Amino acid sequence: MNEQHPAGLVPAHPSFAEATRVWAKIGLLSFGGPAGQIAIMHRELVEERRWISESRFLHALNYCMLLPGPEAQQLATYIGWLLHGARGGIVAGTLFVIPGFFVILTLSSAYALFRETDWLAILFFGLKAAVLAIVVEALVRLSRRALRTGFDRLLALVAFLALFAFAVPFPLVVLGAGLVGFFVSRHSPGQRQAAHAARAADLPSVIGADFPDCKPSWRRSAVVIAVSGALWIAPFILIAALAGSATVYTDIGLFFSQMAVVTFGGAYAVLSYVAVQAVETYHWLKPGEMLDGLALAETTPGPLVLVLSFVGFMGAFRAPVGVDALTSGLLGATLATWVTFVPCFLWIFLGAPYVERLRTNAALSGALSAISAAVAGVILNLAVWFGLHVLFGRVERLETGPLSLPYPDVATLEPAALFLTILAAASLFWWKRGIIQTLAICAATGWLLLLL
Repeated sequence: MNEQHPAGLVPAHPSFAEATRVWAKIGLLSFGGPAGQIAIMHRELVEERRWISESRFLHALNYCMLLPGPEAQQLATYIGWLLHGARGGIVAGTLFVIPGFFVILTLSSAYALFRETDWLAILFFGLKAAVLAIVVEALVRLSRRALRTGFDRLLALVAFLALFAFAVPFPLVVLGAGLVGFFVSRHSPGQRQAAHAARAADLPSVIGADFPDCKPSWRRSAVVIAVSGALWIAPFILIAALAGSATVYTDIGLFFSQMAVVTFGGAYAVLSYVAVQAVETYHWLKPGEMLDGLALAETTPGPLVLVLSFVGFMGAFRAPVGVDALTSGLLGATLATWVTFVPCFLWIFLGAPYVERLRTNAALSGALSAISAAVAGVILNLAVWFGLHVLFGRVERLETGPLSLPYPDVATLEPAALFLTILAAASLFWWKRGIIQTLAICAATGWLLLLL
């Protein structure tokens, strides 16, 4: 059971070992894509342990939403950095990825060798329903704190409709909210007062209003760029030395390095492009295999962008160089993962000190506060999308002019999934069970239902 702290006292700063255990737990529980992962972190770090206050959590999340790459993994890196510096950020960000990476390696190997994924549906059926309930609970809690004014609620609604009903690109939604918040905060004292009230309402936390900032400097930035850049290009030097430059590994490294700097909005934003390139240009995948890879990534812990590890595995598996096919696949998946996530640490370690200083700038802080409201709409969109695909066997899309509205085929409603979602909601809202207990209850019940 997590330690509970008196509401009026600041909890003790966690030791590095204690934080490492918690980051490992979050990494193992990080099912359900970014919405579920942010929900789990919010529950663990804000509500139960109070290692970071609500306003500081949202401030960090706002910045991560603006970055390319998986926002939940970057948020873990950011908070780990605040708690224990660079080593804390490295451990938090790495442990967020490692469990899912090893699961993806195992499942990709089984897929490449046996081509069967039906057993995955049985294994993870109950977990997906539980994660849906966890996301809904977190969305309710987050909205109560992030949507304090009518202006905030309007921004959240507009963000949700733009994404859900009109398929507006994610970066435009977030940047638009930031610009609106910037100009409104400059000309509306009421919005600034609301932001101050939100910070004042925070419970005492380890990382709160008085937590010291890291002072940015050009020297520090140069060191971060040099170290991160060296780590980013190191695999290419090793590949060229051992296998030459014209190999599948070089193609994988270069392609996914490009993806690492354009994946705004997470994996879904680039999946269609990756699928086309992997099938038609590089011939790493056969038609339809991208959907199988997405199914693997959706039902395992870790960022959804780990689907790129599956693509790297299959590409190298089919074009081995100097090793057997399975070893080649493992190397391809590792390389794809490396060049995808090393830049994530660069964005955080380089930008976070400057973003922390923005908390004292009223206009820029207002921009990030507006992004907080939009993020509530973003998470609602993710939750609805996830819920549609958990509860229904088929989801259609209505295309009429600018309208691009997903809707379920009601005849494909999964009664067992609906029952498990209600069970998970009862476990969280009425029985007050923790995340681990809820996941275990739903996983076991789902396994029994499918067997029967």
